[in-house]
Amino acid sequence: MSENRPHSEPLPFVEPSAAGDDVNEAEFSLTDLSDPVIIMLLFQELVREEQVRKAWEKWRQLDRDRRRPLWRVLTEIDGINPEVVYATAAEVYGFKTARIDRAQVLRFLRDQRQRFTQEQWSWMQRERVLPIGQEVDAERDVMRWLLATHDPTRPNLHRQIARLGIDRFELRYAPASTIEQIFQEAFPRRNEYLERVQQEDGAVDLGMSYEENTELIDEESLEAEINRSKLINLFEATLVEAVRQGASDIHIFPNHDRKVEIHFRIDGELHRWHLEDKVHPEAFLAVVKDQAGGVDRFEREKAQDGFIQRWIDDHLIRFRVSVLPIATASFDVRAESIVIRVLDDRKVIKDLRLLGLSERALERFEWAIRQPYGMVIVTGPTGSGKSTTLYAALHQVVSPRKNVLTVEDPVEYIIPGVRQIKLSHKLGLEDALRAILRHDPDIVMVGEMRDRQTAELAIKLANTGHLTFSTLHTNDAPSAVSRLYKMGIEPFLIAYAINLVVAQRLIRKLCPKCRVPDPDPDPVLLMRLGFTEEQIARTTFYRAGQNPRCPVCKGVGYKGRRAITETLWFSRAIRHMIVAARDAIDEDALRAQAIKEGMQTLQEAAREVVLAGETTIEEMLATVAFEG
Repeated sequence: MSENRPHSEPLPFVEPSAAGDDVNEAEFSLTDLSDPVIIMLLFQELVREEQVRKAWEKWRQLDRDRRRPLWRVLTEIDGINPEVVYATAAEVYGFKTARIDRAQVLRFLRDQRQRFTQEQWSWMQRERVLPIGQEVDAERDVMRWLLATHDPTRPNLHRQIARLGIDRFELRYAPASTIEQIFQEAFPRRNEYLERVQQEDGAVDLGMSYEENTELIDEESLEAEINRSKLINLFEATLVEAVRQGASDIHIFPNHDRKVEIHFRIDGELHRWHLEDKVHPEAFLAVVKDQAGGVDRFEREKAQDGFIQRWIDDHLIRFRVSVLPIATASFDVRAESIVIRVLDDRKVIKDLRLLGLSERALERFEWAIRQPYGMVIVTGPTGSGKSTTLYAALHQVVSPRKNVLTVEDPVEYIIPGVRQIKLSHKLGLEDALRAILRHDPDIVMVGEMRDRQTAELAIKLANTGHLTFSTLHTNDAPSAVSRLYKMGIEPFLIAYAINLVVAQRLIRKLCPKCRVPDPDPDPVLLMRLGFTEEQIARTTFYRAGQNPRCPVCKGVGYKGRRAITETLWFSRAIRHMIVAARDAIDEDALRAQAIKEGMQTLQEAAREVVLAGETTIEEMLATVAFEG
């Protein structure tokens, strides 16, 4: 077997010199590090010394037989973009960067589809090894494969590729996101599992005899139907496809025709994924309840909460289940609606730069979460990404030197290094907060300030030397101050406890592949929305495409969401205005002062996204309120 490499062997993976016999007693020192990738990253100012220190502390705690180069550990540190590290490593070890022509690569993959088995293609997708072409090796006058991968430095990769039957090849670097997108276009997995279930006994036949009627199904027949394996397969298909399509929630319910509807919430919108008319709704809902821990299948008259865990595409995915009884046309039928929240840890944002904050807002947010005490409040409606922002903040401040506690209902994502308190009927929010005061905290996250008692306790934490994060449900940042005042919190406590209030919304982004220019934007509407004549004249406004065959958005027209925010920084002037409040908080005056000090409003942030061509006027109007 002959392997073509950019050099005879990659440079040796040099571990830090602190990896001697006394590594656990050694002190961290940049001058002692000999990892060439780390040195290059620091030289190019792509990472900070603090991040390297965290990686080093994590590295030295590994068992000796599990140690790997320090730069690989660095990719696991919060705030680090792994693609930047992998690109630097590829450069240091002499690998070329692949120049990828998407259309050309897709044609090549189609031509080579029969060259490899399904198992081999699955391995390449999982390991992110993308065949991008073939070329002549001038030195040997033979053809060689060109393979792009996000990490060409992996020690055993050459041997694994050889098992594919490729004896001559060259590895090149390409970002993981690029490789994944091309694989998704070349081998779309949309509804793959569902189609497999359906094809077993016909297009939509689940192998059950079923006559449409509104009569109650007896328990014996229901039990027989529940035990059919195809019902379980359909539910498992639902979980798999929800994860693969990036759904945040799954909705399962019987419609007025007593057919089971399954919807996915993707980018904030509900889309019907499947309509099942070959099964009794009671049977399928019972299967779902059977699969959920903490849910009683035979209880149909009260709300229930449960959980599910599954390994999907090599990742552990957790699901939170909510069951509610609902009304039907027949009083004799006890129907239920089930909503399943998809908790995929891969979606947790750890890099503050990915939150969508403007440069000044990001600077203020980072300042606020680095303070030794005080409160940071994130406000917005349900589903606006408040928890995402707080989790990102927690990932920045967590440290072995800090006692970080959270109070959540429920705990959605597990954060290493954080003690997360789960509320229950035995431990309420107020009791948990009182207990936290005696638990020697440094940093506390309170899921939501729901009433005066919890708000007072959270503010007490902030005023007694603790950094505190929490959320509120208000329309914008200034109204959060007014909300606390109306709860009964004294103005001076509000003024001196809070460091920053962030109001945010999530706005859908246009699909970059099928968006189309708007040929006739309404200038009158645009002026009313705050766009200037100059902006209207020089900007290309877009609308959503409607291509059902689009490999990126699948015909939706939008793909992904981003946050738009306004940040109310508690300057000296803002604090004085709050303390001086008498009967009410003057939100307009607070807003005017904050804008004077550089606050970008939600409306301004939304306009920026439109001007950048990332979203539509319609989406902006659906996300942010405008006066007039």
